[in-house]
Amino acid sequence: MFKLAVIGLDTSHSIKFTELIQGPDKKVNQLQVINCMRFPTPFQTEPDQDGRQQTLEDLGVKVTRDFNEAVEGVDGILLEINDPQFHLEYFEKIAPLGLPVFIDKPLADNLANGKTICDLAQKHNIKVWSASSLRFTPEICNCVKEIGTADFANVYGPLGKAASGSSLVWYGVHTFEMLITIMGSGAKTITAREDAGGITAIVNYDEHRRGVVECNSNAYYYGGRGQNKDDVNSFTVNFANAGELYSNLILALERFFIDGVISVALSETLEIQAMMEATEKSLTSGKTEPVKVD
Repeated sequence: MFKLAVIGLDTSHSIKFTELIQGPDKKVNQLQVINCMRFPTPFQTEPDQDGRQQTLEDLGVKVTRDFNEAVEGVDGILLEINDPQFHLEYFEKIAPLGLPVFIDKPLADNLANGKTICDLAQKHNIKVWSASSLRFTPEICNCVKEIGTADFANVYGPLGKAASGSSLVWYGVHTFEMLITIMGSGAKTITAREDAGGITAIVNYDEHRRGVVECNSNAYYYGGRGQNKDDVNSFTVNFANAGELYSNLILALERFFIDGVISVALSETLEIQAMMEATEKSLTSGKTEPVKVD
């Protein structure tokens, strides 16, 4: 078995991913979570983490507050911290171990820290990737298959309210990830506005291609459309079965840890971070802002 450590217990993903790896409805056969590290963050109370710890222990996971104990005897890391302000801090501890790492969305709390994570991964020659589960949903995969190269896309999802830091980065990342999955890389500029309904960003590409990202307050559905001159595909993501929602991501994680297959390049993940940063700058300036990864 390929043994994993989960770093962080302030996200439901720490539980859900472990259940899909080794619970009764497991989706993979070669992975096993053996350790988890918990620590306080604004995103989860200690009593709630106590409950999550019990769930993990029932699945055979040792939960500790000591980093060295959490990573002892493992072959790879799932960085599952809901609060992105801690991602760089813990990645700095993880990188020297030389183990493959999956970083749950978003990559970091800002573009600069995201770049530092990428630099550390290169320095220590480790395999790293980061993604939202939304890009792996059957509905979006089908849209990409049907449309191919999209000229236009409109995607929407909930904005959410972050317990700390930027709500756009923390939860809007899902919707921006949907956009880049449909449109591909190459965003040039963003014009954004905010109102009582949330945040809307118009993303411009070369050759008059355009994407629209709607991060909506108090509206908890994901969906959108991809379009080119020949076809259009509209979709709504089905959240009825959480296990199915994450299934393709868990399978991608198995391919990563067992076969070394990286499903999403860090350059693409950095562009998502850069799009969110350009959106926040546009909201402040009231102007169109460039998407700058470098």
